[in-house]
Amino acid sequence: QCDLQGLWRNELGSNMTLSALDASGTFSGSYHTAVAATNKQILVSPLQGAQQHTSAKGQQPTFGFTVQWQFADSTTAFVGQCFMDRRGKETLETVWLLREEVPSRRDSWKATR
Repeated sequence: QCDLQGLWRNELGSNMTLSALDASGTFSGSYHTAVAATNKQILVSPLQGAQQHTSAKGQQPTFGFTVQWQFADSTTAFVGQCFMDRRGKETLETVWLLREEVPSRRDSWKATR
């Protein structure tokens, strides 16, 4: 069964550390991105998330979490699934949406990536 707790690294060099799941399936942690569209210093940022409870047949759970960036006026939501291969190697497959603050509602169209 996939276990989200621990240190994760992606192909771009970003690091994420996740706590153990609590009884309700929620977790917290931190995210240190290796890529950002900013000239500011990149800081480790907190995250909060939840994992779907695994069923008897489903050992590769879905999950979601949000990151509140400490160096930018934006928040990113990630959703994904944990996969385990025959050798027990775990891989997280995710997609994300980043929403940055814009000065007016008129600029909302360009605020999400």
